[in-house]
Amino acid sequence: MPQFEADREAVVDRARAAGIETMLVVGGVDADNGHRRDLSVAEQFGLPASAGVHPHEARLATADTYDELRGLAREGRIVAIGEIGLDFHYDHSPRDVQREVFRQQVRLARDAGLPVIIHTREADDETAALLEEEGATAGVIHCFTGGHELARRALALGFYLSFSGILAFPRSEVIQEVARTAPIERILVETDSPFLAPPPHRGKRNEPAFVVEVARKVAALRGTRVEEIGRASAANFRTLFRPA
Repeated sequence: MPQFEADREAVVDRARAAGIETMLVVGGVDADNGHRRDLSVAEQFGLPASAGVHPHEARLATADTYDELRGLAREGRIVAIGEIGLDFHYDHSPRDVQREVFRQQVRLARDAGLPVIIHTREADDETAALLEEEGATAGVIHCFTGGHELARRALALGFYLSFSGILAFPRSEVIQEVARTAPIERILVETDSPFLAPPPHRGKRNEPAFVVEVARKVAALRGTRVEEIGRASAANFRTLFRPA
């Protein structure tokens, strides 16, 4: 994203110095060709990438968009389809359009043998229902902010739950309880950079190195060492995304 144009190499260096083994660069298929920037950055640093139509941009999706995603999957240039899903908070795209574009991409990912990265906001019941209807079996609920029911349904599908800096924000008790009780073999940690910087970095631009703070919070909730969460999340990442 443009927030990293001035110091992207230094950001990656800081992440690696912090012990980050790898990170997923997420790109959106949109009017600004975000996925092409995403792929360029991923290739520059030897990192895996994903691509998909975010619900905010669902109104822009066309048959050509799906063809392009299929091509990226076929060429092995992406390890997941996403972020995709439903966002009924901002409604930047009409809800019926969001639903259809989400459904088409879940089917595309299933046919391509790729996992999905799910964005859901104020739409948890519909998100879970669509994934169940489409027989989705591989994916992650990104930036998990749901409750116990979404966690239960996602885990029943075989999905992972990914926790961000929100986990350490005030009034995050339900999210914290899900992070404390979810199976360790289904947990991932993320930053959602440049957004949602965790304490003690609140108010700053978020960056991948700060994911250590998220892992530290998960470890504290579960009464274990941060190294254990690091090892588990790295193993889970490799299992889900199968990066080259």
